[in-house]
Amino acid sequence: MCTVAVSIDPSAEIPLILVGVRDEFTDRPWVPPGEHWPGLIGGRDLQANGTWLAVDPAARRIGALLNGHGVLAPERTRRSRGDLPLRAAAGERIPESDLVHYDPFHLIFADLGGVRLWQWDGIALKQDDLPPGTHMIVNSGWERGEENERVAFFRPLFAKAHRPSELDGDWDDWRRLATGAGLPPDDPRAMIIRHGLPDGRIFGSLSVTLLALAPGGIRYEFTGDPRDPEAFGRVPLE
Repeated sequence: MCTVAVSIDPSAEIPLILVGVRDEFTDRPWVPPGEHWPGLIGGRDLQANGTWLAVDPAARRIGALLNGHGVLAPERTRRSRGDLPLRAAAGERIPESDLVHYDPFHLIFADLGGVRLWQWDGIALKQDDLPPGTHMIVNSGWERGEENERVAFFRPLFAKAHRPSELDGDWDDWRRLATGAGLPPDDPRAMIIRHGLPDGRIFGSLSVTLLALAPGGIRYEFTGDPRDPEAFGRVPLE
């Protein structure tokens, strides 16, 4: 993924809301979320057989991945980063000795206890626990200032979005923002993008995930039509 927005309010009926936008080459094959791995639900990348976001419904855990910046792993021993969200959602600790096999990444672990962010730049691992509030993580990492135009535009909007008091409540504000709030893809603030490259390939937003965690369960919505707030569908968790 290239953009994640997280809203944390431990006192709310729904303590955690997460929006994730996946950007990728449009010709890279994938399938929508399902139980493609025992006990874990997420979209599956058919090229590397991993995922960008995984959910363990029984444990109410989320693992989400963004590519990072830094030193690439040696080509001979490089592993796909697509297994990292699966390991995080399964509650598995990633040994630091394994990190040298991965290109830089930002890995989000979320459950009802909070949100933890691991950032690997190919040299050192950094760990942060996100405090209550509204946060955005992009490929440059956890952006807390106003320098990133996308974050500066969207973070206040996510912070003001109506927070439902129940999982089956009104999610229209979140769907509208998650699908780009009407900004054109060439706007420097855009969260839903589409860029043609000199070699003819297209890089753009392929899907959007909307997740809500509450003591009573999980709401998992997904769309492969990232500009249409009406296109979300509920992902079965059983």
